Amino acid sequence: MAAKKLNLDNFLPYRLSIASNALSSRIAAEYENRFGLKIPEWRLMAILGEGTPKTQRELVQATRMDKVTVNRAAKGLADRQLIARQAHEADGRSHHLALTDTGRSLYDAIVPAALASEAQLEANLSTDERATLMALLAKLIAAAETYD
Repeated sequence: MAAKKLNLDNFLPYRLSIASNALSSRIAAEYENRFGLKIPEWRLMAILGEGTPKTQRELVQATRMDKVTVNRAAKGLADRQLIARQAHEADGRSHHLALTDTGRSLYDAIVPAALASEAQLEANLSTDERATLMALLAKLIAAAETYD
């Protein structure tokens, strides 16, 4: 029996990666040029911008980025005084990270640009297509989290 050949154009993990890279690179240049942020830094700011301080472990879980990437992004944001470390009440080895006032101002300036980028991309989808895509992505994420 002949081995199946891999066709990357139809290989779902590859297509998702290509789509993600295309979308990320599309907005990465804007965030870098306008706001001086790399994508991992913006992802941390986006999570922290929701209002609740997070530990680096929680940021790793929320962003699905590796520990080193989260650590570097957090250090870069802290060096620019966009986030601050707060002592963790229950765990002396850990810290909560939160946006500073400067970080919150930058976040508030980026959000309209992020939403405009999303709207421009979504203009290519109908409302039903967007809803279907979001449901399918949720299913794929759940499947990946329980994959054996």
